[in-house]
Amino acid sequence: MKKHLRLIGVALFLVLVFAVLERSGIRAQLNLDFLQQQIRDNPFSGLLIFVLAFALGNIARIPGWVFLAAAVFTLGKTAGGVATYLAACISCIATFFIIRLVGGNALRTLESPLAVRLLRQFDAHPIRSVVLLRMLFQTLPALNYTLALTGG
Repeated sequence: MKKHLRLIGVALFLVLVFAVLERSGIRAQLNLDFLQQQIRDNPFSGLLIFVLAFALGNIARIPGWVFLAAAVFTLGKTAGGVATYLAACISCIATFFIIRLVGGNALRTLESPLAVRLLRQFDAHPIRSVVLLRMLFQTLPALNYTLALTGG
């Protein structure tokens, strides 16, 4: 049981964040109209809210297309695409470090033959593995959490 405390901590942390976002009504507020209004009203603070909302939305499992649509409809294709890309990068970095802080290298404590084999393959080619996974799954929260918990 002691080996799995960090994984349990990550799960509890994610449930807590999701519950707070849901209970406070923030999750419901993170919609296309709200994001567009924030960006339109004040481009600088609106974009900061957009980045924060993207990070929270990642945890709250709000589809990324909502953020992309809000940025593109408000800022245009190019600026909206760039804003979404930057927000996605910042979101991934922030959630990666938060999950790493809470969970450390918890996946390394698993004794499952599958986990050991996958981590061995990951360790053999870490850069290739991360690049390939990121290209395929980009900002997928589950991937971000998994990479954070490898301790690599």
